[in-house]
Amino acid sequence: MRKRQRQDDSLAAVEAARARANRAAASVTATIDAGERPRLGEVLLSEHGLEREQIWDALNRQAESGGMLGAILVEQGLIDQHMLNEALATQLGLPTVDLRRERPTSAALAVVSEELARQYNIIPLRLHDDVLDVAIADGSDAEVREVLTQLPVRVVNVFLAAPLDVETSLRTHYRLISADDRQVQQFWANAAPDEAVDVIDYDDAPIIQVVNKMIRQALRDRASDIHIEPTDGRIRIRFRVDGALREVLSLPASAGPELVSRIKIMAEMDIVERRRPQDGQFQMTIDGSGLDVRVATGATIWGETAVLRLLDKSKSILQMGDLGMPEDTHARYQSIVRKPYGMIVCSGPTGSGKTTTLYATLSDVSRSEVNVMTIEDPVEYVFPAINQMQINLQADVTFASGLKLILRQDPDIILVGEIRDEETASIAVHAALTGHLVMTSLHATDASAALYRLLDMGVEPFLVASSLVGVVGQRLVRKICPSCAAPYKPSASDLKWYNYLGGPPKKVFVSGTGCNYCSDTGFRERVGVYEVLEVTEEIGQLLVAGATPHDVRDLATKQGMRTMGAEAMHLVANDITTIDEVIRNVYVS
Repeated sequence: MRKRQRQDDSLAAVEAARARANRAAASVTATIDAGERPRLGEVLLSEHGLEREQIWDALNRQAESGGMLGAILVEQGLIDQHMLNEALATQLGLPTVDLRRERPTSAALAVVSEELARQYNIIPLRLHDDVLDVAIADGSDAEVREVLTQLPVRVVNVFLAAPLDVETSLRTHYRLISADDRQVQQFWANAAPDEAVDVIDYDDAPIIQVVNKMIRQALRDRASDIHIEPTDGRIRIRFRVDGALREVLSLPASAGPELVSRIKIMAEMDIVERRRPQDGQFQMTIDGSGLDVRVATGATIWGETAVLRLLDKSKSILQMGDLGMPEDTHARYQSIVRKPYGMIVCSGPTGSGKTTTLYATLSDVSRSEVNVMTIEDPVEYVFPAINQMQINLQADVTFASGLKLILRQDPDIILVGEIRDEETASIAVHAALTGHLVMTSLHATDASAALYRLLDMGVEPFLVASSLVGVVGQRLVRKICPSCAAPYKPSASDLKWYNYLGGPPKKVFVSGTGCNYCSDTGFRERVGVYEVLEVTEEIGQLLVAGATPHDVRDLATKQGMRTMGAEAMHLVANDITTIDEVIRNVYVS
């Protein structure tokens, strides 16, 4: 009797699901197919102000090379993606939704699996009384319409969104790891204080899933670093995105030792040693792309901390023209780089983009007829036609010893990843004096201060003046998020700084108000701020005479160098960043 009852209940459930699907199919079909569709060109002519000649020109291009009419108009700059989305919505008879502002609910996200959402570009928005609102990227796709009819709800209301907005929303709202994640919950339950669990042979163990998901989510969030930090009573996990740290997960304190031990195993580090700082690295593949991960651990009063630096191999190396230097600054830097010998220094604090600038410079000067060699710690990106060496302390390969080795290999151009001590500085200077082009990085506040850092390391002033041909000082500032940029009124203090640093006259200032795409920060991605100091004969004479850094800076400015402060305020004038962001990140004197 019970068996029969279960069969009846199962049959009833199937029939109910089928009925819901039929009702949903009717709703979806009625929404998408209602009425006769007008042509896209007609909609753009009547409602978006395009000229008939512009439409005909785009149609002719379409006939010659194929493609979609809307995509051709976007490529020509006649409309943007959101204007195209509105026109397509009018053509299809669908309402639109702005995914930059719309935040999906957890209940709606639970209805559509991440796999299904990514496959068909669907973003569930709201679920109420068995009615689901969804955003889709292609309202004319019959396969998407069929998928929507299979969702376990009574009615599906369809909204059209720009494809790029849908793609961004998928990355933003389908999180791989959270406090509610099944593996995280298991990890919480299994974690024990002061116990390192051997999980090498168990690929489905919760700890392995947690670490893998954490790294994968960090890559999706464009994070450069992952910080695992024990605090009073919990483990805080933060991602550094666009130079700013953001907390993404909190775990119980008892989970710390197991989490750090797992990372140590991956980086082939000593899991027993918890008091001594350690360094390691490992490689993995995420979403089909190679990833290098550098690991540094250390002890704090609350336990062992770990920082993971993520180096995405799929990102291409920038060219010099892509660094974001203004035209005159770029021309000034090019004139320095084209010199046949001498030393070029890139200065700035940690995380200011020095390596990116050096790599872009290296790719620009590398040619088949010259021997280019590098000594780095570590080799972050591989150049196929360049001889790259990596620091190996166990084999006694340091910057100094590696540079000595390079000088015996008949080099033309040498890149030294960083000058850290007197011996490396001395060898690099003498290499520049003997006819080599040497590029290196140095921690200093600005371009003029980099000259004095070499003096502090024990290099004689006349050697610095004779060997250096140029110094680049740089910082990175966050860019205003284009999805939520809006006018604002700066404070009196901000305006004072803007005028003091040479900002051009400006009436309307712009900042980001915060949206889904920038995680409510108002910023998305970063841009470089540069100052290029050419070491002329006059600047060399000041160094030898014992002048101060301010004297050198003033003379360099008179000779045409624009300071980082002035460069940064020009970015503000062009609505790329904000005054406050410049004050917080760019050193000004």
